[in-house]
Amino acid sequence: MWRHIASNALTMLIVAIFLFGGLILWGQTEYSAEGPLEEQICLRVERGSNVSRVSKTLEDQGAITSGMLLRVGMDYADLTGDLKAGSYLVPAKSTMKDIADIITRGGASTCGTEIVYRIGVTQLSNLVRELDPATSTYIEKAKFDPAAEEAPAEYLDVRDRADTRFRIAVAEGVTSWQIVEGLKRISLLEGDISEVPAEGSLAPQSYEVKKGDKREELLAEMAERQDSILAEAWENRVEGLPVNSPEEALILASLIEKETGVAEERRQVASVFVNRLRLGMKLQTDPAVIYGITLGQGVLGRGLRRSELRAATPYNTYVIDALTPTPIANPGRASIEAALDPDSTDYIFFVADGTGGHAFAVTLAEHNANVARWRQIEAERAAD
Repeated sequence: MWRHIASNALTMLIVAIFLFGGLILWGQTEYSAEGPLEEQICLRVERGSNVSRVSKTLEDQGAITSGMLLRVGMDYADLTGDLKAGSYLVPAKSTMKDIADIITRGGASTCGTEIVYRIGVTQLSNLVRELDPATSTYIEKAKFDPAAEEAPAEYLDVRDRADTRFRIAVAEGVTSWQIVEGLKRISLLEGDISEVPAEGSLAPQSYEVKKGDKREELLAEMAERQDSILAEAWENRVEGLPVNSPEEALILASLIEKETGVAEERRQVASVFVNRLRLGMKLQTDPAVIYGITLGQGVLGRGLRRSELRAATPYNTYVIDALTPTPIANPGRASIEAALDPDSTDYIFFVADGTGGHAFAVTLAEHNANVARWRQIEAERAAD
């Protein structure tokens, strides 16, 4: 009888071992299998949270089939203690193994709330926006001018959250003084700025930052990016241009930047300036005259006076026969590339056309007709 009992026990042990092995194999397969998530989601892991809480959230959102299996798998991989607070984009069909890696690897949040500090040509603005995982587009939650408005509750609520990301967006065509003044107003940053960088030397792009970043280090990054953009464009320049150095190219690019906000026009505007330089004609561009008055410290806020158009200043392109002595703003990549690879045209004139763009002309008669049409548009708008 004892032999029979021992035989049965051994059989049950073997079966149990096989079942346990099968269970482990199933668990490993399930842990690495494609998940049930139909659309990507933004998973927020709160500071002080734990794997148990996160697995419950994932289960509730339909991202995993078993919270227990995720916990066991992370424990087996020794990842339980590596959970990082933040907001993470979990792609559709992510495996539990993928999700475990996403929430433990660390680094910046990949979705959720973002505060964007915009340094624009005419104003500063702070923007709170959230990524919609379903469309991969940002939804604006709040926007305000920090120089003129109180910060709204939506901004204050997310400013100090651990998973909020911060970005500084510098508009093309802003001056170095405007960038410095904008950075001074961003309390997220630290440190003084010893001097305003040279005009044109900063790349107007988007910069991800974090609390405690140094203002001067950010300016150095902007300058490094602009140096790289200019060097690449200069290397790829077309032959025969009337610019003799990267510095002159940067000046020309800044004039192009300030003359048009229409991307498709940049190379046409560049062609006008290049043609005029080749012919020894004055560039006659208002933004340069304005820069000579403001020196880039804010906007003029009014039209140019006749006396200002006649004044002999280094930036009055109605008087001088060449480029201005320095850039008049910080041009973006597209304007720099346009300056060094302009369209091939015979245009030497352009004027606003009433649509936000310009009408280009080869002859003075054509230009005068375009100017007359623009004056009529201005008169009609004033009457309305």
